[in-house]
Amino acid sequence: MTTESHETRRRRSGAGRVVALALGLTAILIALVVAVGPNSTEAQVAPASPIQAVPTQAAASRRPAENHVDADELPGVTALSKAFARVAAELEPAVVNIFTEGGSERTPGQPPSGSPFDEFFERYFRDQPQRRRRSLGSGVIVDPRGYVVTNNHVVEKADEIEVQFSDERRFPAEIVGTDPATDLAVLRIQTDSDEPFPYVGFGSSEDVVVGEWVLAMGNPFGFGHTVTAGIISAKGRLIGQGSYDDFIQTDAAINPGNSGGPLVNMRAEVIGINSNIISNSGGSMGIGFAIPSDMTRKVYDQLVTDGKVTRGWLGVSIQNLTPELARSFGLEGTKGALVSDLLGDDSPAAKAGLQAGDIIVEFNRVAVESNTHLVHLVADVRPGESVPVKYFREGELRTGEVHMALRTIDTDVRASAEPSPEEPGRLGISGQNLTREMASELSATSSSGVVLMAVEPGGPAEDAGLRRGDIIIEANREPVKNTEDLQRLMADVADGGDLLLRIERVARGQQSSFLWIPVRLE
Repeated sequence: MTTESHETRRRRSGAGRVVALALGLTAILIALVVAVGPNSTEAQVAPASPIQAVPTQAAASRRPAENHVDADELPGVTALSKAFARVAAELEPAVVNIFTEGGSERTPGQPPSGSPFDEFFERYFRDQPQRRRRSLGSGVIVDPRGYVVTNNHVVEKADEIEVQFSDERRFPAEIVGTDPATDLAVLRIQTDSDEPFPYVGFGSSEDVVVGEWVLAMGNPFGFGHTVTAGIISAKGRLIGQGSYDDFIQTDAAINPGNSGGPLVNMRAEVIGINSNIISNSGGSMGIGFAIPSDMTRKVYDQLVTDGKVTRGWLGVSIQNLTPELARSFGLEGTKGALVSDLLGDDSPAAKAGLQAGDIIVEFNRVAVESNTHLVHLVADVRPGESVPVKYFREGELRTGEVHMALRTIDTDVRASAEPSPEEPGRLGISGQNLTREMASELSATSSSGVVLMAVEPGGPAEDAGLRRGDIIIEANREPVKNTEDLQRLMADVADGGDLLLRIERVARGQQSSFLWIPVRLE
């Protein structure tokens, strides 16, 4: 028993020394941690408690340095920023603000001409001074002689024009020529000095790619020289502005006053002239449109040389080729332009042997992509020139030669020499006989009918869904060739009865649609 008790006490004594040694080592480690302080790894771990210690001034001064990202470490961002600044600096001397004055505005509250109140205003306000019409816009100098490209709508009806440079210098300017069809105009700065003006050159809008960085420059809201950046959002946009729609879309901010200013690429080349925006607020919503530089350069050259723009005329009404139409005509694919009508027996197309139902697949040795593409190809040919044409008819490809004529059709159908539109009457519309010229300008397939020039608000036609520009071609299953036919067929309908109309609805740059619309007559 004594021997065992001694051995037991010896073992317990050894275990106690081990425990004491472990406790001693633990105390040493704790002391080291406390001595190292917040620079140790554990000291940087956030405490579990939600209460945070207030950092010392030294620690606070270190934190920005720890989180700072040096711009030099991002060469792409730095290079892009410098490129924007370089392009803006290079373009700034050649971009001008345009101020115009001309015409006269009607007295506030004065009704339109032809109102029953005309005599009243003439009697009591004849001596009241008329307000001068003022507008502002932008432009870009593209020639050292002082030629400025801008929008036609910036300078139309102006009899006084002034341009202002970024250094506040102002000069008068005169109109060299305008082209309402593309909304382009060319001005020339008036000066007695022979010193050349700063200018920029045109780039190729054909080479522009979607996603490419661009800058828009101009005079938004009269704030003076302003630069915005964005990308090319789309090309070849059709926005219903006329026969020559072919816009570049960008999300670079374009606002009122930017009209006529340049859209430039990162090589400081003009690739477009800012022209339109889509907006619910009147300001930029990221959808702006510019006239392509390739089109601008062609118009500019003619305006400077001749003071006007002349375009070729083929003399056809055309429509897009849908897959269904292509199958019906036995053509593979949908490239080409379908001839829906010839505009007279003496038109260039008729003389060349073209017929309604032909599909033009190549014009002047260029493959035709669509009806809009053909419009541009035809316009580029000078009147008097003869060009080859390829077309598809009855399952085979044929060739011919067209001797081009001068396009003389006014872009505004209201300027037609037709009689005045019919009064609204029971239908609640003002209509005008459809001429061949109007059908061509509207890209309509119908060769006769009644064009709705106005739809009376709240009238039977508007209630039924009719719109300005619709073409009535049938009424109660009988053809309508003119306003007399329409009046006669309406007379057969009793008050409260329905007039079943068949209309052609034209959308610029798109295929027409045909609709049946019943209208309850009053």
